[in-house]
Amino acid sequence: MQYRKLGNTGLFVSQFCLGTMTFGGEGELWSKIGDLQQSDAERLIARALEAGINFIDTADVYSEGLSERMTGQALKNLGVPRDEVVVATKVFGETGPGVNARGLTRYHIMEGVKASLKRLQLDHIDLYQVHGFDPATPIEETLSALDTLVQHGHVRYVGVSNWAAWQIVKALGIAERKGLNRFQSLQAYYTLAGRDLEREIVPMLESEGLGLMVWSPLAGGLLSGKYGRDGQTAGEGRRTNFDFPPVEQARAHDCVDVMRSIAEAKGVSVAQIALAWLLHQPAVTSVIVGANRLDQLDDNIAAAQVTLSAEELALLDSVSQLPAEYPGWMFERQGEYRRQQLGALKR
Repeated sequence: MQYRKLGNTGLFVSQFCLGTMTFGGEGELWSKIGDLQQSDAERLIARALEAGINFIDTADVYSEGLSERMTGQALKNLGVPRDEVVVATKVFGETGPGVNARGLTRYHIMEGVKASLKRLQLDHIDLYQVHGFDPATPIEETLSALDTLVQHGHVRYVGVSNWAAWQIVKALGIAERKGLNRFQSLQAYYTLAGRDLEREIVPMLESEGLGLMVWSPLAGGLLSGKYGRDGQTAGEGRRTNFDFPPVEQARAHDCVDVMRSIAEAKGVSVAQIALAWLLHQPAVTSVIVGANRLDQLDDNIAAAQVTLSAEELALLDSVSQLPAEYPGWMFERQGEYRRQQLGALKR
């Protein structure tokens, strides 16, 4: 297992992060994703730790808080030393019937962190992430609340999830201007079947020094190779009950066809090729892998041993290429002279 720095910090996290969205199965939405019980969760966490994973991600809304509760109990039951695991969770979604039990207000963040710490049975959260963008709350209010949590020791680092590039850069500017703790990571969707992140967000991450945690690296199971072009699956599959995230199906299945040929040549699973491709992307810090069974987790972790050649990467890049969009195609056209000059300097 390799370990990579999280953003502009000195904290090292494993290249795979164990996701806990399959824990609990509480609520109509979450029951479609997974309904693992405490003993199942403990087996998965134990196997992940044994493989060298030191990073666990959850959220206050997963299974209506049950995922956090099970994660915390598992760490306690397994006797995991607190300094050997990096625990990440999130705040934003609706956690109760009250009109203020949602969003990124100081009110909800302060209430949310207390509830998460209690469920996790921890005295601090290593990475506290805002789970989405709140159009009703000024970014200054959100950042000020997060900074307070860091200053008080309840949170070590703060991150963001599912924001646009301009929103993140605005937040970074506000944090710098006001002397507040800044976002150190982005948790976002990124796969061979969905490379939209590369248009604006990846260049922003590289420019500003943020780490990238990838959620749904198999596009909700679509890139596992289990699904045919007709939507049928060989055996059970999450997309049968929960068709998410949105994917351009034709391009995704073209990717799977190429991935399958590479996987067969290497004697590995199609899913491992999808995960290995992500691990080869310079912007990626950690890939979140979730599972309902130990064999699924083992297969995912084994992707760390898969090396893709330059030719294989080029083939995957070609089949998954995004259609050109403005202003990207203008950057390519106008910037060529300067790229040539930079290339000459490197030589």
